Amino acid sequence: MASIIITSGEQKGEYLPLGRRTNVIGRAEALPMQILDDMVSRKHLRIRYDEQTNEHLAEDMNSKHGVIINNRKLTTPTVLKEGDLIYVGQTTLMFTEKDFDDRESALAHYKKAGERQRPTMIE
Repeated sequence: MASIIITSGEQKGEYLPLGRRTNVIGRAEALPMQILDDMVSRKHLRIRYDEQTNEHLAEDMNSKHGVIINNRKLTTPTVLKEGDLIYVGQTTLMFTEKDFDDRESALAHYKKAGERQRPTMIE
């Protein structure tokens, strides 16, 4: 279905399978993905699945420091695409349309995606 992988910060390497439900990400302990970052609100980001369009949408939950997706501030619900980088506080998340069986397979996917995103060096 889809997943979120934490790609920077204290929890780098953790992932959250999104499924076909609404997920809230933030600092609160009761959330499915708790981000241990002082710049993250208790309820910072909502990612919901739209059954009609078969897409995941990201929404800022009126967080103090906002949500940035691919270097653009999130102001309206936004459709997430493969490889989107989501910045919440000082933590970076990556959206992928893939599901994973375990942490190692999620990390292997992130590593491959990171290699594709590195700019080519021209001498």
